[in-house]
Amino acid sequence: MDSLLFLCARRVVAHSPLPALPANLHPVLFQAAFLDGRPMVLCELVAAWPFPVLNFQQLVGRRELPRDHPCTLCVQAVILAVVDQLRRQLEEPGHDARWVRLRVLDITGLPDSASGRALAWMSGWTGTVTLAKACVEVSKHQREFQRRGSKRRSGAAAAAAAPQPPGVNVHADLFVNGTSYGILRDALQPGAAGLLRLKCRELRAEQLSASAIVALLRSLDPSFLRRVDLRFNNLGLTGLSVILPHLARFPELRSLKLQYSNVDVRRPTPESAIGIRCLAGQLGMLPGLRELNLGSSRLSGNLRQILCDLQAPLESLELAFCSLVPADLAFLSQSFHAPALKRLDLSGHDFSQGLREPLRLLLEETSASLLHLDLRECRVADSHLDALLPTLRRCSRLRFLGLYGNSLSTAALRDLLHRTLELPELRLVVYPFPVDCYKPGPPRSDGDLGDAVDEELLAEVQVEFMRVLQSSGRSDLVWSSNPRGHGALDFFSL
Repeated sequence: MDSLLFLCARRVVAHSPLPALPANLHPVLFQAAFLDGRPMVLCELVAAWPFPVLNFQQLVGRRELPRDHPCTLCVQAVILAVVDQLRRQLEEPGHDARWVRLRVLDITGLPDSASGRALAWMSGWTGTVTLAKACVEVSKHQREFQRRGSKRRSGAAAAAAAPQPPGVNVHADLFVNGTSYGILRDALQPGAAGLLRLKCRELRAEQLSASAIVALLRSLDPSFLRRVDLRFNNLGLTGLSVILPHLARFPELRSLKLQYSNVDVRRPTPESAIGIRCLAGQLGMLPGLRELNLGSSRLSGNLRQILCDLQAPLESLELAFCSLVPADLAFLSQSFHAPALKRLDLSGHDFSQGLREPLRLLLEETSASLLHLDLRECRVADSHLDALLPTLRRCSRLRFLGLYGNSLSTAALRDLLHRTLELPELRLVVYPFPVDCYKPGPPRSDGDLGDAVDEELLAEVQVEFMRVLQSSGRSDLVWSSNPRGHGALDFFSL
């Protein structure tokens, strides 16, 4: 329920221009103006912002917005308002009292519409381009202003020139691909670092060459970056060997995601052996690394060699669709990573046969720390789940369990539900459509049998599960058959 203060703020921001108001009301006015979609009012508030920091996530959180909310316009309005203020300050030298107090604009952590979970929010790609263009514009204006000033001044007059305003640091998560690479590269160039400066907290790069990624990494502030996410870049071991040495200059780097990097070492060759040793050594040069995602790399039997040089245990390890063999899971069970793991993704492996016992042993070793376990599309049937249940029940801190895409019956899922109610921190289980909720359909041209979900039967199962949760006093626990309906636990929120 909205507070009386917030309701009053909504009435105030419905009219522009705003009246003079106490500084302590600006945060709630900003929140009301953003949630009500009033970009012009946001511009007014930024121009008069009385604090050194404006943090989007703290002010508007991750609240659900209606699909027609002008989120992109609102975020762009705030950025352009900062640009306008910096330009005004350049044009009014010597008037320090008119300089805004804002020093940091923090737009990290905003929901990304591109994920499909926050459709009304601005996409990370659009936000990055908007920020980059703003930085380039301010830099050009600053250089032009300095050029005009140098023509008017000389000698002692130049030495006594008015001081420059302190400028604004923009903390952001940057998303870059081949389309946005050019403008972001220009914004990060040393000559562009003027009054509006980008500070990248998380970098996500897709479909870029190794040399382009290296150029971006060289331009980033080394003291701020905490995550590098390189996906769909077709780098291979050769490309990774070019990029990873440049990560050693980031002391705050905690998370490295390398999914879909076209790494395949299933068939050992002298070249792949050299590449694995190189990759292991470079990972070992990242002392702060706590999360590693090697999703869709073909690692069969090489996990020990890849992780052998890490200096500290990983807390999050994603190995989805990595063609692991029993020796890989055995290594993990015996490694110093196992008792530290909070997040483990082993999706896409066949746990119906030789990997089942190594998985059980690994879960035994991780049971005291594990918060997030994803076993999507792992060919887990009723008997396999029954064998794993005693170990799963010992994972007393488990918050998330992902079983989507496995062949489980309603009876097996019902048993899982009843036997995991005792896990006090469990908040989300993503389960598959029960196999007995399918009805046969006509074969398709691709050879698929064409089975379809019987929506009526599935609805009955969902109602039954909901009743069990309510009668057990576990309304805090969500059971869902929608793999995309809930945001995944991020490593930094664990």
